[in-house]
Amino acid sequence: MSMADWSPLISALDAWQAEGRVARFWLRDDDAVEPTPALARLLDLGRRHHVPLALAVIPAHVVEALADILGDHADASVILHGWSHENHAPQDQKKQELGAHRPAQIVLGELAEGLARLQSLFGARLSPMLVPPWNRIDKALLPELDKIGVKAISTFGPEKPSSLPAINTHADVMDWHGTRGCRPAADIIADVVRRLEEMPVTDGTMGLLTHHLVHDEAAWQFIDGIFAATANHPGCRWCGVPELMAAI
Repeated sequence: MSMADWSPLISALDAWQAEGRVARFWLRDDDAVEPTPALARLLDLGRRHHVPLALAVIPAHVVEALADILGDHADASVILHGWSHENHAPQDQKKQELGAHRPAQIVLGELAEGLARLQSLFGARLSPMLVPPWNRIDKALLPELDKIGVKAISTFGPEKPSSLPAINTHADVMDWHGTRGCRPAADIIADVVRRLEEMPVTDGTMGLLTHHLVHDEAAWQFIDGIFAATANHPGCRWCGVPELMAAI
């Protein structure tokens, strides 16, 4: 287990318990397309700690073998991660697949095709939630997503008013702009605690964001550690995507 200091998180959850409240946690892991040792490790951690997992799957690249291995993991859900995770923005702009750089009907057509492909592979395991690649999407697309069957969206950061319900992630384990390994555990824990402090006002959930394909050992240790610290705490509960979407 991680040697991180979990006491700030435990104290925050103790406060939730003292108030008779239960914080809803969830884990979103991005970029799944095929069985890998890293994905197997993530699924094993979820099963061992009884934590449901949401896998954001890239439909253009997914292989049937992914559906086969998920058969042994009842608590793993699949959600839509764009179409091909391809950048269509110019080099001087932040990466986007679902930006305003192409006609909306093309973007929506790809997403509809992606949803259909995941439905054919994963059936009832698929939840109609969209995770935009790089957590970015043209706002003009949001009112159109319901028409193709997308019922919720998930990006990163505080949820903002939107025409579509948002269930975001709020703490990222990866240091994308520095080491490209795991962020310092204390920093991730601080993000989780900050979110817990917001939730009595904003409601919502605390979403942990992971990317199994690029985890270093410190990231794996952190995930194991946060599961161990929280999975049996009465002040919180790890939820699957179907449950979260049923509540919106």
